[in-house]
Amino acid sequence: MHLVSPTITGVILAGGRARRMNGVDKGLLEFAGKPLVEHTLARLTPQVSEVMINTNRNHARYASYGLTLVADKLEGYCGPLAGMHSAMCAAQTDYIVTAPCDSPLIPNDLAQRMMMTLMRENAELCTAHDGMRLQPIYTMIPRALTTDLHSYLMSGGRKVENWLRRHRLAVADFSDQPEAFLNINTPYDHQLCEERAKNQHARV
Repeated sequence: MHLVSPTITGVILAGGRARRMNGVDKGLLEFAGKPLVEHTLARLTPQVSEVMINTNRNHARYASYGLTLVADKLEGYCGPLAGMHSAMCAAQTDYIVTAPCDSPLIPNDLAQRMMMTLMRENAELCTAHDGMRLQPIYTMIPRALTTDLHSYLMSGGRKVENWLRRHRLAVADFSDQPEAFLNINTPYDHQLCEERAKNQHARV
């Protein structure tokens, strides 16, 4: 019997205020010659059925990528969970898989490894672990949990990991590529990553 594989929408989370980056929209910050969001997009697109971008500003810039844009349904910048919820409301696939816009090296097998782990452990959702700590912004979530997530947000819940642990949670092991979860949160991070990229290019 032929089994139909679950469908997945990739969601790039670019809806934050970026306070530690002095309010700069991190997805549009230049890194290695192009905006950060383009690095994430290039790695995520081959893994999923479609890609959405969760953003609450600079809509015209993000619209130039020709993708579905989703703004937070909850006002006031309520954090990554609000972006995840909005994407779940908009998606037509079985699952969404999320990644932040400020991580240019996301795993090329993020969706595949998460789905395999989720199925193997008969879990509801799956998140990543880099060998040192949980990476809850990288998560695969079934759209069937949309109402549950909405209820959690409306009750004041904001912490991603707390919501994940309310359900049967699988943890995908990415300890073989911890550098994939590098993220650029501050101007200092940005400078270090640019220098690292230049050094790697010089060695090639």
